[in-house]
Amino acid sequence: MALTKFNFNSFDVTPAASKGLGFNASANGFSTIDPGSMTLIKTLTASSSATLSFVDGSSDVVLDNTYPVYMFKFVNIHPATDNTDFQFNMSIDSGSNYNVTKTSNFFAAYNFENDSDAALNYQSQRDLAQSTAFQILDYGVGNGNDESCSGFLKIFNPSSTTFVKQFISQFSSYNYQSENDNQLCAGYGNTTSAVDAIQFKMSSGNIDSGTIKLYGIKDS
Repeated sequence: MALTKFNFNSFDVTPAASKGLGFNASANGFSTIDPGSMTLIKTLTASSSATLSFVDGSSDVVLDNTYPVYMFKFVNIHPATDNTDFQFNMSIDSGSNYNVTKTSNFFAAYNFENDSDAALNYQSQRDLAQSTAFQILDYGVGNGNDESCSGFLKIFNPSSTTFVKQFISQFSSYNYQSENDNQLCAGYGNTTSAVDAIQFKMSSGNIDSGTIKLYGIKDS
């Protein structure tokens, strides 16, 4: 089979806004296509960061009615302080205040490395009831060199001015007691104002390292 060599400038690879690229039968071989149901919007990387914030319209962040569902993925969130909690809050004023009233519930399963104890239980001390406090996503994260937490948070229709703002999360962590935790949280921000900013931080100390990725999910 013969191979055809193209000149480096024989392709027009400039996509339209919010579109991807795909092959077709035309002379240049490309056309714009829908990029799929999940689109990466923004990546933030912690480096001794007190907070990491995603604000609609700032630094290429989209957090509006473009997508009905937004998902944050957290990769190896490592705290500077031992035995601390990773948490989030929402804003309705472009990040001037992170204090949306929330009601939530929290479950956790754990198992020690030495198999000395394991359980699944409701964590009433982690949930909120009409509180403006930051919501815990993962508690007791260790700061050992190999300790961190990873997971996801989904927020549904944050730009709605009719409904409250539902959210759900799940995390796996290597915590300060050398155990694995599977932590699940669900709840809602009790506001009919559009949520346009989300902030993440540790309950004590900085986020030493880790990556947070924001995705928009369409057709959902």
